[in-house]
Amino acid sequence: MENNFKNFEESIKKKHSINFTPKYKEEFKTSVNEILFIVISEKTFEKLDWDIVYKDNNSIEAKRKETGWMNERWTEIITASYKNGTVLVKSESLGNEMWDVGKNSKRVKLFIYAYQETLKTFDQQALNELESEVERKNNWDDYIIPETLPKPAQTKVPNITVPIIGGLCLSLILGFTLAILSLKGLYIIVLFEFLVAAAIAFVMKYLIKFSNYTDFNKLKYLLGVMIILIYILNQYFQYELILNINNLERIGFLNFLQIRFIKGFTVNKINLGWIGWIISWILQLGLTGIFLYLKIVAVLTNYIIERVPAEVVDFAFYHVVKEKSEKEIRNELAKKGWSDKRNQDEVLEAIGGMQNAIELNRIK
Repeated sequence: MENNFKNFEESIKKKHSINFTPKYKEEFKTSVNEILFIVISEKTFEKLDWDIVYKDNNSIEAKRKETGWMNERWTEIITASYKNGTVLVKSESLGNEMWDVGKNSKRVKLFIYAYQETLKTFDQQALNELESEVERKNNWDDYIIPETLPKPAQTKVPNITVPIIGGLCLSLILGFTLAILSLKGLYIIVLFEFLVAAAIAFVMKYLIKFSNYTDFNKLKYLLGVMIILIYILNQYFQYELILNINNLERIGFLNFLQIRFIKGFTVNKINLGWIGWIISWILQLGLTGIFLYLKIVAVLTNYIIERVPAEVVDFAFYHVVKEKSEKEIRNELAKKGWSDKRNQDEVLEAIGGMQNAIELNRIK
């Protein structure tokens, strides 16, 4: 951040916010139109060293990053929205804090000051030139259509069989691992759900690449079955291990679960009864599902984008900007050597993947 902005930030009188998600907002007037508002806001965020995560015709978002002694993390998301010359600036805390110690008000007031100072560096002629430059950029007027495009890579026909077989094998391994850890008293709620989701996402990344299967709607069902199966197998393998270790007679898996219900779920020597087991299983399924959803969307999005050369995606997106129909885009791709429908589908999926990547960055 530039020194003059640092100095102003230190002088800001903070307004504290206490809430489940602390936030602060404030309005100000600007003399420029929405096109110039967006580009001036972009330059403002860059001067403040905040990471831009989204923009459209009349709003822009950025996240502020803070460096700790071990890692970097985003602390606030700042949104500036334009409507008829009025700008609404909002800062919202990221993380689990309920008291922002006035940080959100500082981000909002700092942005307003930095925006106005940035705007002052342009006279009317410079603003007119900047607007023309932005319009050309948004319309891709300076894009040079390449004479040739990279040839499509040899890709496999999408096959869900590989993810299914791999997913079932992984479920067995994870179910058995959790059973051993649970019997040894090493299971930690939240941490292990996160680790299970991370393990599934890691393996699925390679299964997706190997099978070239990207239908997320069907993959969601597979992942849901895997999560349920892992935690059922966890209980079943605990049952088998208890019988083998203690040399007990078989009583049946359902009877084993019934006994667990009768004995109740104990946490720190407090017996929560049968409801404790229900709550713990709901937490296991729910937390794993949430963690896995976020991870697998990122994995799938990255693969969809990476399997198509950037030059080809740019070529197709140029025609999207020029409002060509899907049929016309496919014809243009065919002229450049991308005549196979499956390859064309991958290009269109890559464009959608780029939009998904933007939305992932916006997650609070």
